[in-house]
Amino acid sequence: MIDSRTSDDGLSIRRRRQCPECSGRFSTLETASLSVIKRSGVVEAFSREKVVAGVRKACQGRPVSDADLATLAQKVEEAIRATGASQIEANEIGLSVLPPLKDLDEVAYLRFASVYQAFDSLSDFEAAVSVLRADRERADESENEIPKSEA
Repeated sequence: MIDSRTSDDGLSIRRRRQCPECSGRFSTLETASLSVIKRSGVVEAFSREKVVAGVRKACQGRPVSDADLATLAQKVEEAIRATGASQIEANEIGLSVLPPLKDLDEVAYLRFASVYQAFDSLSDFEAAVSVLRADRERADESENEIPKSEA
């Protein structure tokens, strides 16, 4: 191996190599595979498209663009890869969708959370809405604080 570089997205490694026999040079692109273990036990490759399709249902009728969904799927994949696991359960993917979806659209978040957190009653929705309100109030308070250097 002559040279090794991480790609711009950080998800793959480009290696420059040289054949020991003929001295010919070539490049390889290495990526870590990520597998999903479904509830049935079947293992399949991770797919951003499946993440987008699942979230799109929760975003129906909401002001969320395809670009927003693609960005969300990328964030989910990056978060999963950051764990270092090569296999992840499908339910964990659903749970990892929640934080970026919460930032994107609160109504879509509640729709999606109701499935992946198994809401059983109105009180589950009320509790989730209360948490959203508290988070929003904290965010509003931190935005309105005057930095001590300006006070």
